[in-house]
Amino acid sequence: MPTVTFRVLFVFVVLAHERRRVRHFAVTDAPSAAWAGQQIVNAFPFETPPKYLLRDRDGIYGAEFTKRVKALGIEEKFIAPRAPRQNPFVERLIGTIRRECLDRAIVIGERHLQKVLKDYCEYYHHSPPHRS
Repeated sequence: MPTVTFRVLFVFVVLAHERRRVRHFAVTDAPSAAWAGQQIVNAFPFETPPKYLLRDRDGIYGAEFTKRVKALGIEEKFIAPRAPRQNPFVERLIGTIRRECLDRAIVIGERHLQKVLKDYCEYYHHSPPHRS
């Protein structure tokens, strides 16, 4: 997501498939494997983590991320390269966030994007126009 000052911000989203609920999201301008690994730990602070993690093959998921996921007892499942349709719930969520929220917002910085996404997730979970 580009900001007013043309900085590019990246959003990390953890989605629970059974209810299509956003479990966790985080924003940064410099994603790394260590940062992504910490975010997966932050997604499940008090609950038991899921059995599986379905994810794409993005370069952000390095050895540090894999180490953190294994430490949580989560088994990683990969979608095929260049096959976003194998992870339709997340792809739909990303598209929905872009169309309904971010295409209509001018983001100032990280904290502002965090607030915009938090407000949108509240709306998405409590008064959604969809059937999930």
